[in-house]
Amino acid sequence: YDDKTYTGYTVLDPFMGNGTTVMESYKLGCTALGMDINPVACESVRVAMSPLHKDDLQKAFEQIYESAGKKIRKLYRVDGHDVLYYFWVKQVTCPSCGLLTDLFSSYVFGKNVRPDKHEVRVVCPKCGNVSTEQNQNGTVRCGRCSHSFNQHTGSARRTTAQCLHCSAEFPIIDAVRASGIRPKHRLYAKLVLNPDGTKQYMEATERDRAEYAKCSEILGKAVASKTVKLPIARLDDGRNTAQSINYNYHEWRDFFNDRQLLALGWLHDAILHIDDRINRDALLLLFSGVLEFNNMFASYKGEGTGAVRHMFAHHILKPERMPVEANVWGTKKSSGSFMTLFRSRLLRAVDYRNAPFEMAHGMGKKTVRCGRPFGVAASTGFPLDTGTIPAGTYITCGDARKTGLASRSVDYIVTDPPFFDNVYYSELADFFYSWQSLCPRGFIDNRRTTRSPGEVQDSSPERFSQKLTDVFIECNRVLKDNGLMAFTYHHSRPEGWRSVYRAVHNAGFVMINAHPIKSEMSVGVPKLQAKSPIQLDVVFVCRKDDGLQYGVTGAAAIDGALAKATYKANRLRAVGLDLSANDMMAIAYSQVMVTLRYPVPDATFDECIANLRAVPAS
Repeated sequence: YDDKTYTGYTVLDPFMGNGTTVMESYKLGCTALGMDINPVACESVRVAMSPLHKDDLQKAFEQIYESAGKKIRKLYRVDGHDVLYYFWVKQVTCPSCGLLTDLFSSYVFGKNVRPDKHEVRVVCPKCGNVSTEQNQNGTVRCGRCSHSFNQHTGSARRTTAQCLHCSAEFPIIDAVRASGIRPKHRLYAKLVLNPDGTKQYMEATERDRAEYAKCSEILGKAVASKTVKLPIARLDDGRNTAQSINYNYHEWRDFFNDRQLLALGWLHDAILHIDDRINRDALLLLFSGVLEFNNMFASYKGEGTGAVRHMFAHHILKPERMPVEANVWGTKKSSGSFMTLFRSRLLRAVDYRNAPFEMAHGMGKKTVRCGRPFGVAASTGFPLDTGTIPAGTYITCGDARKTGLASRSVDYIVTDPPFFDNVYYSELADFFYSWQSLCPRGFIDNRRTTRSPGEVQDSSPERFSQKLTDVFIECNRVLKDNGLMAFTYHHSRPEGWRSVYRAVHNAGFVMINAHPIKSEMSVGVPKLQAKSPIQLDVVFVCRKDDGLQYGVTGAAAIDGALAKATYKANRLRAVGLDLSANDMMAIAYSQVMVTLRYPVPDATFDECIANLRAVPAS
């Protein structure tokens, strides 16, 4: 930043997502244009750019507590204790004996995320006793019923389960399909907050189950009387929804248990009764964050950090075999609750908006270096076909193949396009939209789904490449002749790289550089589970093809790419990054794409990549 101002420059992001480019451009003083085809993304950015004040938000929060918070807290209070988390396990009917069997992946259900904390909480599969054991132990003996079992080996292993009653082994999905209904859940444990502030794991009791049954009764009456309004939208078949549908989850409300639906219904209604529109919209956006942590697809990470692993940690809609039910309103020691997220997300966001900061290089602490605080609402819709775009921030929802902007009106395009077939964002966004559409506002209307034929995401590399080409052609049209387009990308498969290479060149751009950078956190679930995770994104820098540069092919391209890849990999290693084989391949792919420069036949591109893959990783 260096205290420079970039007033007069116009920046466009045609795949806006959560609005990073828009907000960073605003901080720098640029005119920012953000576009996305998904209304959930657009509404999120619109609200984030709105003028917000902590005192007003705090008053709204207190109003919600009086009308809904007190009632919700009672739902999570048993025998004088606030319940932080209830622990559930999925059950399916054994095809051999016809009895319900638990789908425990492991009988260890509670542990600390710190590796030096060895104590774990274990549930006995025979009598349900909750005990404290050492994580390094294998076989343990229940202190109540004397049953011996391996605490790390549950009844469910990968795709099969072993019945706890007759010992028959069967495919889980077959049992689910045969039942015709989504799996049941059994409550087996809880974590309570003692009056002295300590926490205690306890076995679930009949009183706990009776309190849950009471919630189901109250919910039924509330829905019948229309005092609680719940989503009615159904899941459509898709890449990310197929797994849930196979488990007989057909409506978005199926993702919650009855107590969660009751608490969330009360909370949603209370937010809608906030008079001030700006505060109401901000709290409705926060409500979407609460949904991520308060559903039966969320799981338990353990003590030592945010205890609840939200439902999208896997980037898919994965049915959770051992879900955790958090306290929706929350306590001072809760994770993922409305109260916790209000303080840790919304109020902190307002503080940041008032004084945006960046980390000073090498100092390890925040330093205020961005002089322009947020607070000026973004305009909804682009200034159409005007040669000079008026200064400001603009957000629009639509197909990026047709921005409506004037030709050569944008200085920079900075974006993060979909990664081929990795994550189908609209399928995941529908989870939030099913609740958001209960109250149309801003970019949220009453459409049935956020899916659109204009989405670039596609399972076919040819179709993905063509869709991305169409957007990049529009980017070429609106970009000034001396402008730059930068975008991030990574993929583990050659066709993913080839699709982007083809899209860039077919749209009239040439790649002039590719910078590998650290991407999402290395502790992300998909990365932890991958054998050779990709922890890098590649930032490609492109400019319009002026016909003056000449690319290279064949051996020259390989030699040039290897030299550049080695140099850039060594720079990353020098700052402490441990690069996987797939990280190295991502670096190499990107450098081949820059070295080839001009369109070459697919066979030539594939030959370069194949030769590169044959080079030893060292």
